[in-house]
Amino acid sequence: MFRRYFLLFLLVISIPTIGQEQIEYDNRQLNRSLRKADATEFKNLQEMDIQVFNGGEDKISGKFFKVPEKNSQIRYIYVGRVNSCRAGGCSVSGPERGDRFDSEYFDYFILFNKNGQVEEVKVFNYEATHGYEITSRGWLRQFEGYKGEKELQVSKNIDAISGATISVHAITDDIIQKTGMLQKDI
Repeated sequence: MFRRYFLLFLLVISIPTIGQEQIEYDNRQLNRSLRKADATEFKNLQEMDIQVFNGGEDKISGKFFKVPEKNSQIRYIYVGRVNSCRAGGCSVSGPERGDRFDSEYFDYFILFNKNGQVEEVKVFNYEATHGYEITSRGWLRQFEGYKGEKELQVSKNIDAISGATISVHAITDDIIQKTGMLQKDI
C-alpha cells in the first residue's frame, strides 16, 4: 500500500518537469498573431541559423525564424523559453542555474519587422508560480518599437510589477539579448 502511494507521489511531483523539456514552437497563439499580420503559418517559416543557448549549456532555449513573404510586416520571429529563479531566490549560481529543479520557466515569442524592431511580444506558456502579470498584453506593449538602440531598464523605461520582479527582469533581459542577436545577423 505504501509503495503505491509513494509511486503516485513520484508521478505527481514529476508532472511539472515533464512538460518542461520541449518548447511548443508551432502554437495556436503564434499562428493567430501571424494571421493578423498577414504572414504565413508557422509550418511555412524558415528556421534561421542563429544559435541560441541557455546559460552556456548546450540546451537550446529558443529558435529564430524568417517569414518568407517579402510583403509581410513581420519578417523575423523568435520563439523561446526563459528560465528564472523560483520565488525566494536560486539555490544554485553559475551555469547550473537553469536546472529544472532550481528554476521556473515561461515560453514566449517576439515578432520583429524587417528592420529587427519588436512588433509584438506574447507569453504563451507561463509555468512559474509567481509573476503571471507579465503575460498582460498591456504590460508587454512597452517592448514594441524596441530595436536595441536604447537601454531597457526595469523601473526606468520598463514598468516594474510588484510580485513579479524575477519574471520582469528575466523577460526584459531576454528581449534585450534576443534583439541584439537578431540585429547582428540581419
